[in-house]
Amino acid sequence: MNEIGALLAIIAVSIVGLWIIFYFVPVGLWFQALISGVRISLVQLIFMRWRKVPPKVIVQAMIEGTKAGLVLNRNEMEAHFLAGGRVPKVVHALVSAQKANIPLNFKMATAIDLAGRDVFEAVQMSVNPKVINTPPVTAVAKDGIQLITKARVTVRANIKQLVGGAGEETVLARVGEGIVTAIGSAASHKEVLENPDRISKTVLDKGLDAGTAFEILSIDIADIDIGRNIGAVLQMDQANADKNIAQAKAEERRAMAVALEQEMKAKAQEARAKVIEAEAEIPKAMAEAFRSGNLGIMDYYKLKNIEADTNMRDNIAKSGNEPKKK
Repeated sequence: MNEIGALLAIIAVSIVGLWIIFYFVPVGLWFQALISGVRISLVQLIFMRWRKVPPKVIVQAMIEGTKAGLVLNRNEMEAHFLAGGRVPKVVHALVSAQKANIPLNFKMATAIDLAGRDVFEAVQMSVNPKVINTPPVTAVAKDGIQLITKARVTVRANIKQLVGGAGEETVLARVGEGIVTAIGSAASHKEVLENPDRISKTVLDKGLDAGTAFEILSIDIADIDIGRNIGAVLQMDQANADKNIAQAKAEERRAMAVALEQEMKAKAQEARAKVIEAEAEIPKAMAEAFRSGNLGIMDYYKLKNIEADTNMRDNIAKSGNEPKKK
C-alpha cells in the first residue's frame, strides 16, 4: 500500500511538473509558428511569459500578418501590448488596409489604437462609408417661418486625421450650423422647400470636415417640416409690449391730471378761505366806520338797497337762462 501511495504521489508531481514546464515552455505555440513560417525561438516564448506578455496573442498575430504578406516586428508588437494596445485589432486593420490599398503602417496603426479609437473599424469605414443621421435642426428663414430639418451625412474615415482629429459630435455640430446658415440666408421658406439641395451644396462648400477624423462625402436632406411663424410671434410680442408702454404712459398722464386737479381744488379752497376771511372783516370795518363817523346810517341803508337790488338782478338773470319745461 505504501508503494502504491508513493507511486501515485510521483505521478501527481510529474503531472504538475509537466504542466508547469509546458506553461512556461509553450512547445505547441512554437511548433504552430514554425509550420506557419514565423521564425521565433522557443527561448523568446519563454521570455514572453516572464515579461507578462501572452505568447499566444503575439504568435497568432504574427501568423496572421505573415500569411497576409506583412513584415511585423515581434519587439514592436510586445511593446504595443505592454503599452495597453490591442495587438489583434492592429493586425486585423493592417491586413484589411493592405487588401483595400489604404496606406497604413504599423506605427500609425498603433498610434490610432493607443489614442482610444478602433483602428480596425476606421479601416472598415474607409472602405464602406458610414451614414450619420443628424438630430432635428431648427432654423428660421427671412420671412419668419421656422423650418425643422433632418439630414443624412455620409462620411469616410480619414486615416491621417484619426490621431488628434475631431469626432462625430463635431461633424454633426458643424453640419447643423451650416444648415441654420443656409436656411437663415433664404428670403423665403418656400425657396428652401422648392430646392432643398441648395442646403447640401451650401454646407458642402464650407469644408466642414477640416480638422476632423472624417471626410464628408455627401449631405442629403432627409426631411423638412414647417414649424411656427416666428415672425408673427415676434410681431405680436412687440405689439403687446407697445400696448403696455402706451397704457403705462396713459396711466402716468391720468395720475398727473388727478394731481393737478387736486392742486387746483386746494388753491380754490384756499382762495375761498381768504374770501371768507375778508368778508369777516367787513362788519368790523363798518363798525369802525360808524364809530369814527365816516359812515352814516343812511349810507348803510343805501348800501343794503344796492346789495338787495344786485341780488335781485342776479336771480332774474339766472331764472331767464334756465330752460323752459314743456
